[in-house]
Amino acid sequence: MLDHLFLSVSDIERSIRFYEAVLRPLGITARLDYDGKDGPSGHPDLKGFGANGRMFFWLREGVVEGKAVHVGFVASSTAEVEAAYVAAIDNGATANGTPGARLHYDPNYYAANVLDPDGYSLEFVYKNWQHAQ
Repeated sequence: MLDHLFLSVSDIERSIRFYEAVLRPLGITARLDYDGKDGPSGHPDLKGFGANGRMFFWLREGVVEGKAVHVGFVASSTAEVEAAYVAAIDNGATANGTPGARLHYDPNYYAANVLDPDGYSLEFVYKNWQHAQ
């Protein structure tokens, strides 16, 4: 299980706006800013996102290697997948796979894919077997 991820972005303010809008439909609404001067020498400033008491997705300004990263975000329903996809497109993402079943993985794997403003590959995923009661 991952604890956290740092993503380098070219324009921190643009990326904060983008991810606030895109992650909100997925219930990822907590925000925290970390001042790098509070850490060891050379620690970057970080802009964090999380939910349920955990900050796990962090942005830092830096060199962008767009094609080097793919991040899959858990959705709790197909409606959340679709809402995150629409929010991403409305906030500057490029479509990279419209919402729908990904039959090559599983008939119950429902996802949407976009490229964020820096070219990072994002996937919003609902796998019904991961939400069974």
